[in-house]
Amino acid sequence: MKSPALWLVLLALSLAGSARAEDAKLKACFVYVGPVGDIGWSHAHDEARKLTMKALPWLETQYVESVPEGQALPVIDRLVKGGCQVVFTTSFGFMDQTLEAARKYPKVVFAHATGFKRAPNMATYMADFYQIYYLNGLMAGALTKTGKVGYVGAFPIPELKRHISAFAMGVRAVNPQATVNVKWISAWVSPVKAREAAEALMAEGNDVLAFTEDTATVVQVAGRKKVPSFAHYSPMQRFAPDFVVSGQLVHWEKIYIDFLSKVRNGTYAPGKLQEVDYWWLLREGAVEMGGQPGVPINPKFVDALKKAQMTVGGKQVSVHDRVQELLKDMSSSKPGFDPFTGPLQDRHGATRVPAGKTLTKEELNQMQWVAPGVTGPVADEPK
Repeated sequence: MKSPALWLVLLALSLAGSARAEDAKLKACFVYVGPVGDIGWSHAHDEARKLTMKALPWLETQYVESVPEGQALPVIDRLVKGGCQVVFTTSFGFMDQTLEAARKYPKVVFAHATGFKRAPNMATYMADFYQIYYLNGLMAGALTKTGKVGYVGAFPIPELKRHISAFAMGVRAVNPQATVNVKWISAWVSPVKAREAAEALMAEGNDVLAFTEDTATVVQVAGRKKVPSFAHYSPMQRFAPDFVVSGQLVHWEKIYIDFLSKVRNGTYAPGKLQEVDYWWLLREGAVEMGGQPGVPINPKFVDALKKAQMTVGGKQVSVHDRVQELLKDMSSSKPGFDPFTGPLQDRHGATRVPAGKTLTKEELNQMQWVAPGVTGPVADEPK
């Protein structure tokens, strides 16, 4: 039988060990394709990292910015050697090297944003904007006077093809003859290329602009020409307060807090991630419509959108009311509307979504076709 003194010592040691385990930090590391000051994609991920740290006191984080696509593996090697237990890679072009790293480090948890390849220790995640792009498209279709809407695109990957297509479907739901004219700049962060593309689009008669590029350049250039635009990823209304109509805002912290909490409690661990695929939308609060938080539509454009009319179910309704109706629906627990519900054809007339069918997240993640109304070359587009 143990003496009372020895029992007390053992109990104290046990409690101290439990406290140390409870206080132990989980180290999560982030690989960004752009600089954290880009105001767009990488900036949004880093803001979410900071919010996640505030929410989870047991979390330690590290990040590496401006990692070129195709050069992620050496960065991941360094992070793992530095003690990273969870690695988030945050660009589509990191997908294959993340998968390679997951196989190389089977005891590390990996999560890749925007991709579709997984492994027993590699999950995928996305806070997607396609619903919001459709709503932005409705407003763009109402505001264009020339019937020409310009779009500055980074790369023709599936993510951009579905976003541009959703945007174009929204534009043409209001203005059936309008076009969405795309210029690719082959860069995620290039203020010079974004400015040149935006200026060229406006010179060609496009009187509303949207974009996927990780700076505020397009809204600034459009604002100087008094052309309405839509912000992307981060709050950008302040860069052109009289001309940013709305936009897309992301809340990556919703996913990061959920994911890391489940790593912490053991729900997510190596061997348990093959089927883990976050696809969080308006319903989950992972995305928000607006050019700044809490402002879905810039008040300066509300009257014009209320005056603009569109046909819905054979009836005329204001574009403003339609946007608000669909925003409420798609934010509900059981949305009744999805932009990618058939029948839908691509811009060459081929049926891509039969009547009564809605594209799955897997199909959206691998989408190569684009919708009618989109003009300009699109790489890897099926004919």
